[in-house]
Amino acid sequence: MRVGSLESPVSRDGARRLLNVVIAFLGLVVAFVPMLVIALLIKLTSRGPVLFAQGRVGLDRRAPGNEGGNWRRHADDGGLTFTMYKFRTMHVDNEQPEEREVWAKPDDPRVTSVGRVLRKLRLDELPQLWNVLVGDMNIVGPRPEQPTIFASLREQIEEYPRRQKVLPGITGWAQVNLAYDSSVDDVREKLSYDLEYIQQRSALEDLKIMLLTPAVMLGRRHGW
Repeated sequence: MRVGSLESPVSRDGARRLLNVVIAFLGLVVAFVPMLVIALLIKLTSRGPVLFAQGRVGLDRRAPGNEGGNWRRHADDGGLTFTMYKFRTMHVDNEQPEEREVWAKPDDPRVTSVGRVLRKLRLDELPQLWNVLVGDMNIVGPRPEQPTIFASLREQIEEYPRRQKVLPGITGWAQVNLAYDSSVDDVREKLSYDLEYIQQRSALEDLKIMLLTPAVMLGRRHGW
C-alpha cells in the first residue's frame, strides 16, 4: 500500500495548497525586479495601465452533480468569480477592448510590441502569482475562463464544468502540451488534459508541471 493512500483528501489538498503558496511567494520575490522592468517598458511604449484586470470563473464548491445543468442557470457562473491580473499586452482601444477577444490570434494587430514578447514568453501571467497568494488560483490547474465564454463552452461541451472542481492555475498539464485555443475543438483537446490532471493531481504532479513550464517559456513553445 502506498503511503499516500493513507492521507486524507483534505491533507493532500492542504499539502498542494501550501506548496503553491510557498512557490508563489518565492516567485514574487525572485521576479520583483523583472516585473518592475516589464511595468516600466509597458508604460513607456504604450498608453494605458500596466495591469489588465478581468473577471474569471474559479473553483466550483458545489457538490458533484450540481454544476452546469439548469440549476439557477441565469445566475450560475459555474464557479466563484474573481479578478485575475495580467500585464497589459494590447493597445487601449475603447471600441475593441481586450476582453472581447475569444480566440487568440498570432497576428493580432492590437498586441503591442512589448506585449508580443511577453506573450511569447508567457511573462504576462506573472501578476497572477498574487492571485495564488490570495487563494483565487494555484500555480498549477486548468486555466480560468471568462464567465461569458465559460457559459458558451459548457453549452457546447458537456464535461466542461468538471474542470472547475479544482482551483484554476497559471500553468497546467494542458498548457505545457498544447498551444493557445483557436477553436472549440482545441478546447475539447485541452479539456482532456485538464481532466487527466484532475484525476492524477498530487503535489508531485504539480512539481513536475512547474518544472516543465520554464522549458515551454524559454523555448517559446505554444506561445504567440
